[in-house]
Amino acid sequence: MAALWVSGVARRSFTWIVSGAPRREFWSRFRKEEQPVVAETVEEVKKEPILVCPPLRSRTYIPPEDLQSRLESHVKEVFVSSVPNNWQDISLEDVHLKFSFLARLADDLGHAVPNSRLHQMCRVRDVLDFYNVPVQDRSKFDELTASNLPPNLKITWGY
Repeated sequence: MAALWVSGVARRSFTWIVSGAPRREFWSRFRKEEQPVVAETVEEVKKEPILVCPPLRSRTYIPPEDLQSRLESHVKEVFVSSVPNNWQDISLEDVHLKFSFLARLADDLGHAVPNSRLHQMCRVRDVLDFYNVPVQDRSKFDELTASNLPPNLKITWGY
């Protein structure tokens, strides 16, 4: 076999032999000896984290009986200028007034207009129509379970 000498290193058939020393001894010279770490006298108290599942957010909304009067009072607060008799036809083109009005209603009623429906709120009448619709927080499975099912159909949740 042919040997190739390069600065004291010989290569024979894909293995390196460094001036007679095995590889482990060669590379161990470059490793720093690890100094033992002296542990300070700090005691860590490890507690298991308490995982508390947050309560499910209820999206149920039932419109209050005095919804129209509440809405009218918020219209008078936000649109300080003279409010006409047909206050339901007030336009919500000004985005700052629209935001202020919808934010006050969301705080007062505990039910906000979702982002996907904001573009549909063009007049106060649209907002009134939105807040007049009750929202049930039930899934289709809950509705099926509560309904009268035929005797041969059963829904089990434990799977």
